[in-house]
Amino acid sequence: MSEITDFDALRRAMAENGEEPEGPARNARAEQLLAEAERLNIPLAVIEALGHQLKVYNYSSEKDKMFVPFARLLRMWDERPEDFDEYETHSLHWVFKWMSSGMLDQPHVPLASIEKWLGEMEHRYRLAGHSERAVRSAEFSVAAHVGDVGRAERAYAAWLAADRDTMADCHACELHGQGWWQSERGRDAEAVELWGPVLDGEFSCAHEPHTVLASSLVPLLRLDRLDEARANHLRGFRLVRSMESMRGAYADHVEFCALTGNEARGLELLAERPAYFTDTGHPRSRLEFMAVVALLMDRLTELGLEDRRVPGPAGRAWTAVELGAHAHVEALALAERFDARNGTSYVSERARARMAQRPLVERLPLGVRAARPAGAAVPVVAAPVEPAAEPELAVLLAEARRLSDTLQPNAVEAWAAVSRAAEGVELDARDRAEIADHQAMDAGPEGAELFERAAELYAEAGDPGEALAARARAAYVHALTGDLDEAVAAVAGPYDEVLALYADGVTGVRQAASVLMGRARILMRRVHEAEGPPPEPVLTEAEAAAREVLALVDGHAGDDVRLASRAAESQAMLAELAALTGDAPAGAELFARAAAAFVGAGLPWFAVEYEARLAGLAHHLGDTAEAERALRAALEHGGPHLEAVGRAQLHLQLAEVVGGRGQAEEAAEHALEAAHWADEAGEGPTLGAWARHQLGGFLVRQGRWAEAAEVLESALPDLSAETHGDGAIVQTQWWLGDCLSELGEHRAAAERRLQAAEIARHWPEQHDHATLAHLAAENLGHAGLPAEADRAYTRAGDLWRTLGNVHGLVRSLRARAWLALRSEAGLDGARELMTGAVRECEAALGTAADEEARGRLVAELGHTHRQFGDLLARSVSEDAGDDSIQSAFEEALSQVAEAVAVFGSLGPEARHSRTAAQLAAGWLEADLGRPADAAARARAVLEAYPDGTADEDGTARARRAEAQQMLQVLEEQAAK
Repeated sequence: MSEITDFDALRRAMAENGEEPEGPARNARAEQLLAEAERLNIPLAVIEALGHQLKVYNYSSEKDKMFVPFARLLRMWDERPEDFDEYETHSLHWVFKWMSSGMLDQPHVPLASIEKWLGEMEHRYRLAGHSERAVRSAEFSVAAHVGDVGRAERAYAAWLAADRDTMADCHACELHGQGWWQSERGRDAEAVELWGPVLDGEFSCAHEPHTVLASSLVPLLRLDRLDEARANHLRGFRLVRSMESMRGAYADHVEFCALTGNEARGLELLAERPAYFTDTGHPRSRLEFMAVVALLMDRLTELGLEDRRVPGPAGRAWTAVELGAHAHVEALALAERFDARNGTSYVSERARARMAQRPLVERLPLGVRAARPAGAAVPVVAAPVEPAAEPELAVLLAEARRLSDTLQPNAVEAWAAVSRAAEGVELDARDRAEIADHQAMDAGPEGAELFERAAELYAEAGDPGEALAARARAAYVHALTGDLDEAVAAVAGPYDEVLALYADGVTGVRQAASVLMGRARILMRRVHEAEGPPPEPVLTEAEAAAREVLALVDGHAGDDVRLASRAAESQAMLAELAALTGDAPAGAELFARAAAAFVGAGLPWFAVEYEARLAGLAHHLGDTAEAERALRAALEHGGPHLEAVGRAQLHLQLAEVVGGRGQAEEAAEHALEAAHWADEAGEGPTLGAWARHQLGGFLVRQGRWAEAAEVLESALPDLSAETHGDGAIVQTQWWLGDCLSELGEHRAAAERRLQAAEIARHWPEQHDHATLAHLAAENLGHAGLPAEADRAYTRAGDLWRTLGNVHGLVRSLRARAWLALRSEAGLDGARELMTGAVRECEAALGTAADEEARGRLVAELGHTHRQFGDLLARSVSEDAGDDSIQSAFEEALSQVAEAVAVFGSLGPEARHSRTAAQLAAGWLEADLGRPADAAARARAVLEAYPDGTADEDGTARARRAEAQQMLQVLEEQAAK
């Protein structure tokens, strides 16, 4: 840390400290700088150092320290106002507002002192000639805080009626306060409308749109504008995450999580900011934070997670119920201190109301993973509900038979209820057979013995056909466990016997169809388990078995749902066989028939699998419209019966199809749903990560950079080369780099792009590697890291050369030239690089493959000459000698004139580039004292864009305006 020896060094040090992250370290440095300023013995230096100290205190958790430097500044002003320059005079009056709000936020400052301060502020503003707008705004804040609604409304009206002047808060901050009041008064729609210009980026400042985004969350939830609330959470949390002074806004994001079923993410947010539990420098934001901590902990307790470990104040382990109790006590104790100061109960009432809120949305998917804090297991699920008393056994039996006869999804659960109710009750063989049969179905691969037991009971009950059907189901269990030979052998007997019984009229078509379908399923399993292409005999036997089921039930189904389902499933088997043998069109047609048959039978949930298979085949055949229709139908038909993982897969496939036809907004909605349902299914690190990857990409396509960044950063920890492929990791890093670039986070963007480049460097094709290195270089340059940027451009340039990509190579050389101009290499190094770029273009022109390629290279050469000229013109400082300036401008003009000629050779297609170069040349000629030549350039531009031409666009208008401006300047110079 260099010693402060003069005022300029002090100013540089304060500017550097102002760029440091908010927090105690920056505050401590400001205190050191004040001591350094005092040693300089320059009054203005002390004034500026006090102002710097006051500013960093205000933007930190140590806001209570602001009052001392301000009191000193005010005393200095009263004693010697002439020591303050214009800027510091303005700053002194500006921070009166900070003192007003700062006192309000500290419950130990008496209300009488705050009111006295308001009067002092009004008096001093009047003396300085300022509007009362800022004073009325401060009065409104006091009245709103103590709950004096009448006074607050009067001050609010006076605030808006007063003239805006240099003391008024910026538009963004004013709109935040106005919208906040509307929301407080129950006018959420009006609040959101007021916040619109801030949310849309029209107005911004150091703390906006940060606080508007946070304040808008609950009003948007109450208005049922859930997509906007989600977006504002993702955008806003990103902004406040690293800002220590934003505890109140941070609390709004925790509250949002508690009210939207995102309790696990709420805990993640608490874990990121442990100091927020204990920082005491700003009691008001600590009250807000502890209130939402209590809200979140109460929510977890309601969900049966009261004993779960949660992040809390350092020094001990916390459970949800313990932290909730602690937060309640702390929040109400702070609220009571404010109320004791204010003489009202308003702050406590608001705190209690905030802590007592109920969820506004059962679950609002956010698209991001909620990583659990260390030591906290928080799978947020509903507490188990005690089962109600079950009806009588006869009623249960009747309902279970109705459900199983109509193939309803919850038939197995109904039979489980029968089984529980039948304990200790004597049942006939038929009842026991059906109970065992459905217990076997519920047991999956472990159900073979139960099916055999059911077969014995069916036989005992005098139903040999159903006994054979149960044995066929037992055989299929063997197929599921991989013992195909045993399964084929086991089903052979029931198959022969049931056909004989059916021929003799001893059993019905339903039982026969059940056995035949069991055999067909086993044979289809053998097809799928075959290594490599299934042998022809295996395919033939499976097809014959499926057709045999169809032939059996043909004409018999009627209203029998079971028989209709056998026919539909047989169609699906034939579809699978067609697809396996390469007849995709036939497979698609048969899957469509099968799905339609299930829907027609009133069994739409059975159609889901086949609609999904149809979608895959349709996509393969290039029929994206049919693929989309089938996927939508699958989601519709599955309804509430669709398992979470299946729902996730369908939404993800639909996202890809919809996104493929350019509908990024709807695609993002499906990817969001896919991520949510993958998490619900416990597939967050696998399917969920892929869905987040896709969601991030669709958000990027919409330019929703902050939301996309949050989602992509959330996806990265779970993406792996083994599961998702290294291409997915590179693409995610690439998209994230794009987002961070757009958000101005250039150093972080460069890191992401270099990480992606490191993976891509091992790929056989190196274009992505080169592009990523080039993009990273751009970010490094914007981040103020010229040496690192030059190395990255050099790396990219070498790769472009190897790839034979002249355009990339030339652009990397030009970028390096601009960097060199500001480095030790200086103008000579920059000139050498630009000359190299020209040489590369000219060499490539000699080997251009066709006229199109040649045209692109000529344009690249023109841009290179143009940039060369700009670089030379900017290479001289304003205090350089006339001869140096003259020489630099002459050389620059030569390059720009060459650019004009090069662009001119391309004809009308390069008109905009040519006229831009002509204007640049004209200004240089004007600076060189050649007004006639400059005027000729301007008139040439006007001729290129005749006034009122039909094809005039924004560029044309801008070119004409600049040319006319040039002519006007030249006329004014000539008149002098």
